[in-house]
Amino acid sequence: LYSSSIGASSQPRVAPGLTMPSGTGSSGWSPDPSDKQPWLQIDLMQKHKINAVATQGTYNTYDWVTRYIVLYGDHPSSWKPFFQLGSNWTFFGNVNESGVVRHDLHYPILARYIRIIPRAWNPRGKIGLRLGLYGCPYRSDVLYFDGDDAISYRFRGKTVRTTQDIFAFNFKTMEREGLLMHGEGSQGDYITVELKQAQLVLHISLGSSPMHSSQGHTTVTVGSLLDDQHWHSLRIDRHGHHVNLSLDGEVRRFRCNGDFQQLDLDTELFFGGVISQKNRSLVYRQNFRGCMENIFFNRVNIIDLARRRASNIRFELYMPITFAGINNYLEVPGIPRRNRLSVSFKFRSWDTVGLLLYTSFAEHLGSLEMVLSNGQVNVSIAQPGRKKLEFAAGYRLNDGFWHMVELVARDGSAVITIDDNDGAEFRVTHPFQLRTGTQYFFGGCPKPAAITGCLSNQTTFHGCLQSISVDAQPVELDLLRQERLGKHSNVFFNMCSIADRCTPNLCEHGGRCLQSWDDFTCVCNLTGYKGETCHKSLYKESCDAYRLSGKTSGNFTIDPDGSGPLKPFTVYCDIREDRAWTIVRHNRYYATRVRGSSLDRPFLGTVEYWNASWAEVEALANGSEYCEQHLEFSCYSSRLLNTPCEYGPPFSFWMGRHNQRHYYWGGSPPGVQRCACGLDKNCADPKHFCNCDADHAQWTDKGLLNFVDHLPVTQVVVGDTNRSHSEGQFLLGPLRCYGDRNTWNTVSFNKGASLVFPTFLANHSLDISFYFRTTALSGVFLENGGCRNYIRIELNSRATRDVVFAYDIGNGDENLTVRSPVPFSDDEWHQVKAEINVKLARLRVDKLPWVVRLAPPQSYVRLEFDRPLYVGDAGLHRLRPFLGCLRALRMNGRTLNLEGKANETEGVRVNCTGYCQDPRVPCQNSGLCVERYSHYTCNCSLSAFDGPFCNRDIGAYFEPGTWVRYNILPAELLAAREFASIRSQPLPGYNLTSEELSFSFRTGTAPAVLLYVSSFRRDYVAVLIREDGSLHLHYQLGTGPYVFPLTTTPVTDGRPHRINITRINRTLYTQVPPGGAAGWGQACPAGIQTGMIDPEIQKYNTPGFSGCLSGVKFNSILPLKAIFRPSGRLVPYSIKGELVESNCGSMPLSIMDIPPEMDPWYMGTGREGSCQPRPASLGSIVVTFLLLLLAGLLLLLYLHHHRYKGSYHTNEPKAVQDYHGPSKPLVPHKDQNLPQILEEAKGE
Repeated sequence: LYSSSIGASSQPRVAPGLTMPSGTGSSGWSPDPSDKQPWLQIDLMQKHKINAVATQGTYNTYDWVTRYIVLYGDHPSSWKPFFQLGSNWTFFGNVNESGVVRHDLHYPILARYIRIIPRAWNPRGKIGLRLGLYGCPYRSDVLYFDGDDAISYRFRGKTVRTTQDIFAFNFKTMEREGLLMHGEGSQGDYITVELKQAQLVLHISLGSSPMHSSQGHTTVTVGSLLDDQHWHSLRIDRHGHHVNLSLDGEVRRFRCNGDFQQLDLDTELFFGGVISQKNRSLVYRQNFRGCMENIFFNRVNIIDLARRRASNIRFELYMPITFAGINNYLEVPGIPRRNRLSVSFKFRSWDTVGLLLYTSFAEHLGSLEMVLSNGQVNVSIAQPGRKKLEFAAGYRLNDGFWHMVELVARDGSAVITIDDNDGAEFRVTHPFQLRTGTQYFFGGCPKPAAITGCLSNQTTFHGCLQSISVDAQPVELDLLRQERLGKHSNVFFNMCSIADRCTPNLCEHGGRCLQSWDDFTCVCNLTGYKGETCHKSLYKESCDAYRLSGKTSGNFTIDPDGSGPLKPFTVYCDIREDRAWTIVRHNRYYATRVRGSSLDRPFLGTVEYWNASWAEVEALANGSEYCEQHLEFSCYSSRLLNTPCEYGPPFSFWMGRHNQRHYYWGGSPPGVQRCACGLDKNCADPKHFCNCDADHAQWTDKGLLNFVDHLPVTQVVVGDTNRSHSEGQFLLGPLRCYGDRNTWNTVSFNKGASLVFPTFLANHSLDISFYFRTTALSGVFLENGGCRNYIRIELNSRATRDVVFAYDIGNGDENLTVRSPVPFSDDEWHQVKAEINVKLARLRVDKLPWVVRLAPPQSYVRLEFDRPLYVGDAGLHRLRPFLGCLRALRMNGRTLNLEGKANETEGVRVNCTGYCQDPRVPCQNSGLCVERYSHYTCNCSLSAFDGPFCNRDIGAYFEPGTWVRYNILPAELLAAREFASIRSQPLPGYNLTSEELSFSFRTGTAPAVLLYVSSFRRDYVAVLIREDGSLHLHYQLGTGPYVFPLTTTPVTDGRPHRINITRINRTLYTQVPPGGAAGWGQACPAGIQTGMIDPEIQKYNTPGFSGCLSGVKFNSILPLKAIFRPSGRLVPYSIKGELVESNCGSMPLSIMDIPPEMDPWYMGTGREGSCQPRPASLGSIVVTFLLLLLAGLLLLLYLHHHRYKGSYHTNEPKAVQDYHGPSKPLVPHKDQNLPQILEEAKGE
C-alpha cells in the first residue's frame, strides 16, 4: 500500500510502516492527543475479501489499544460495523506493545475501505496501533436494479434437471421487500429468494405428488435488518433434499420436504424480479431495488454475461448517524423566532423509550419534546401558565425498521406524520404560542442542563437517525461531523450499527424475545419453562418426583426430558405410599371393532396419547423403572399371530418404540411369537400358541406388555377380518409406569479409564447434572472439547473442597469454583449442577449457594465441539482421571447411559462397587475398610491393632509394680464432676448404657488385676485373676457389686488368652478362652456414673500383675496404642514403672492368603513358564533354609539371656509359678500397687 492509502482522523506521529514488523524499529500510528474521535482508515484501492484482523502496539512504548471497532464499506462516507457472534462490535486488543492479537472473522468482509476506531487503550500510555489485514483481492461485478428491472438466465436446453446446485450472490438495498431470485418448472418444482420485512426468505420445492402424503413446499427464513444499504453475502448449496443456506456467516441446514431429490426448472432463472407473468405459481412480488454482485448459478457468472451488454451501474448514498453512548446527543442550530416549526427525520431502534427531539421556544414561551415511548412517538408542548399539550402517533415503531417522522407546528395547531402513509397523519388543535428557538437537540441532552438549555429528563435515545431536516432545510452532516455546524457527543457518523439480537432467537421452547439496543430478554410465560433463556423446565420428570415432594394423587404436568426439546404434558398420578404410577391415556382405551382387513390391506389402529406425542410418551417410558400396557384381542373367526410360524406370517401385530413391529401379544415376553396361553400351555388348541389362532367362533387373548424398551404401543395392526362372519376387537389399556431408572444409572471408575460418548450437540445453552462419590483428592468428571472451545467439570487437584467448572466458549479460559467447608472426598454422594448460556454461567454442589458469573452484554456462546465427550477423564488433556462413582448424568435433559458403556476389563464397573465390597484381604480387628476405588486401605484408628490390615498386635510387657493409668474424664472437667449436669452427660469413650471391652493377656501369677475402669460414684468394672487362677468379672452399677466367673480353669498357664465383654443396657455378653462360660447373657442394673474408685478390688493387687497385655480396647479408648503409636495430640495417661512394648500377649496369628501384589515382601515368581525347579535352584533353596534356621536359633538364645532386661521389644513373660505355693519374685518389685490403691496395707 502507498502512503496515500492510509488515512487518519489526525496526522500520525510516525508514519513509516503501520504493519507489524518482525524485528526492531519504530513504527505505528498514534493520533493527536487532542483528537476526540480518533480513527485509522485503510484504502485497499480495490475491493478485497478480508478474513482476519490483527493488531499490535507501538514499538518500544507504553502505547497500545485494548479495545477497538472495525468498520468497512465501499465508500468513505458510508460505513458498516463488523459484528462478532453475539452482535458484539467491540474487539479485544492488546495487553502489551509487542504481542500480536489476531481475530479470525466468522465470515469474510467484502469491502475496499477498512476503518479502525480505538475505544480503549493502555491507561499508562496512549493510543498506539500497528495493523495487519489478512485477505485477498475480490473481483466485483455489480448490477443495479431500480425496481422495474430484472434479468434472466436462459438455460441451454428447455429444461434443467439437477440433483446438486449452488446459488451465490451478494446484494445491498434500502428496501424491506423485494424479489431477489426465482425459477420454476412445469412439474411443480420451484426456488424463490425474496426479502420480507428486511429478512431473507427461501421457498423451495422439489415437487409434490398425490401418491405421497407429504408436500414438497419448504420455507426457511434467515437474517434481519437487511435494508441497511450494505453488502450481504448469500450462498445456497443443495445436495438432493439437503440444503445449506448461508447468509453473512449464519448457516442454516435443513432437509426439503417431500420425497424427491431433483430440481426441475424450465427455460430460465430470474434475478431482481420476474420479466414474464406466465409463471403462475408465483404470486405477485415487488421487484428488488438495489444492487446485486457476483451472481453465480452452478459456476456460471451471470453478471459477467450481462456486463458484456454494457449494463449501467448506479449507487445511492446512505448517511445515517448511530447513537450508542450513555450521554449521546446531536445539537443542530435553527432559525429563531419563527412562528412555524418544521422538523423531519428517519429513525430506527429497538428501545421502547428514548428522547428523539427537544427544543426550547424563544421568549421563554416553553419547550417541545418528542419521545419514543412504548413504540409510539409522544409529543408534548409545555408553556408557562398553561396545561401541557400531549399527543401521540404511530404504533410499534421500535421494531428495528426505518420510520419517517415529520412534525409541523404553528400557533394553536400541530401535525405529526408517521411514515407518510395514508391515515398516519395526526392533527391537534390547542391554544398555544410558538416562537422557534436557536437549538434543536436530537437523541439526548448535554450536561449541565442549566447551561445548555436542554431541560428534558427523558432517557437517552439509542438507535440510528438519518435524513434530518430542520426548518425545511436538510442538515449538512459533514459540517456537523466537523462541528462547523452544531455540536455532537458519542455518536458515529455515516453508519448505522443497529443489530438484531433476536435473530436467531436464543429464547428456547417458544420463548418470546424482546430486545433493546444492547441486550435482549426472554419472556417465558405460557411456555412451561423458566430461566434467562427459557431453558429450565417448571415441572418434574415423573409422578414419582411429585410423590417425593409430598403430593397426593391427581392430574400433574410432567416433563420427562427436563430441559430437552420435548414439551411437558399432563398425566394422572396414582400416588401410593411406596410408589407413584404415571398413567397416560389415549384414544384406544375402549374396544375398537375391525372388519374387512387382510394381510394386503390391514387395519391400522393408530394410538394417539392424550396431551402428548409419541416421542414425549417414549421419553417417559425410557426413564421409568417399569412400564406396562394391557393388550387384549377378542376374535370372531379371525386369527391373530398365525402360530406356529410355519403356518405363515402373523395376521396381526403391534408397533412400539421407533415404529418397530412386535409379533408377541400381551402376557408373553419379547422374542417369542406367542400369547399368554402359549407360555402357560393352555391354549384352546394345543397346536397353536394363541387362542385366536385356533380360528374358533369366539375367543380372547390378553395380557400385559411390560418390556419397557418396546413401549409405548403406537399402532395396533389387524389383518384377518375379511372373511364372512369374521370380526376382531382390540382394546389397549393406558400406559402405566413407575420408578426412575435414570437416577441410579451408576458406574464406578476403579482405574484411569473413561467412557466415550458422541460429541454433545448443545446449541446455545447447556445444563449438566450428576452425582459423584469418591475418596480421591482430585479427578476430571467429564470433558467435551473442540478445536477452540471446551467444557470441563473436575474435582480440583489443589484442594479437595473445590469443584471447578472450566470452559472456553469463545472468550478465553474461564472457570467457576464451588468451595465447600468440608472435603468432597468423604465417600458420600454429592450432586453437581452446572449451566451455561448466553446470559450467564453458574455452578452448584449439593445445597451450597450458586456460584454465578454473568456474561457481558453482546456476548455469544459458542458451544461447538468436534471431539467426543469423555466421562471420567479429560480425553486428550493430561489431567488426573476420576476414581469413584458417577450416577444420573444428564445433559440438556438427556440421560447418558453410563451402565451401557461400562467395561470392567477397562476399569469401569456397573453400580457403585469398589474393592471394599469384596476385599481380597479383609480388614481385621474392627478395622474399617476405606474405599479408594483404585485400591482400598484399612483404617485402624478404632482398632487396638495396626498394620496394613489391622492385624499387627500392639501390646506391652508389665513387670511387677508396673501399671498404666488412663484418664477418661479430661482434667478440665475433673473439677466440675460433682455437678449433675456434667455427670449425666456421656464422656468421650465412656457410654452410660453400654460398654465394649476386649484384650488378650499372658501371665503365670495370681492374684492379679488385669484391667480396672472406675467412676466417681463408686461404679466400676474390673477383670481380675483370683488366687486359684480363675478369671472373674466384677461389675458395680449403682447397687451392690456383681461378680461373674468367666473361667473355671486357671488362666495362669503362660499361654495367651483373649477376652471380649459387651454390655448393652441390662444384658451382658462375654467371650472367653476355652474352659470358660462363653456367649451368655446376664441381667444387671443399667447406667454408669462418675465417682470414686471402690477399694474392693485392692485385695487382688498383691503381688501385682506380671505378664503381658495386648490389644486393649475399652469402647473407643485404646490405651496401649495411644502410648506406643502416638497420634500427636495430648493423651491423658501416666505410667508407673518401666513399660516395654511387646507382642508376648498376642494371640497366635491366623494365616491370611495375601495376594502377591499386596504383599510388601513378595519377591516375584522367578522364571516364568518353568514347570519344575532346576537342581541348582533346588540346592540354593535348601542352603537358604539352613541359613535362616541357624539365624533363628541364635536369635532365640540371645533373647533367652536378655528376656528380663526390659531393653528390647520382644521380652517374654516370666516363668509360670504354682499359684498354691509361695510367690517369690525373681527381681525386686519397684511398686506392686494399682493406681489409687496406695494406702492399702501390703500384708493384705
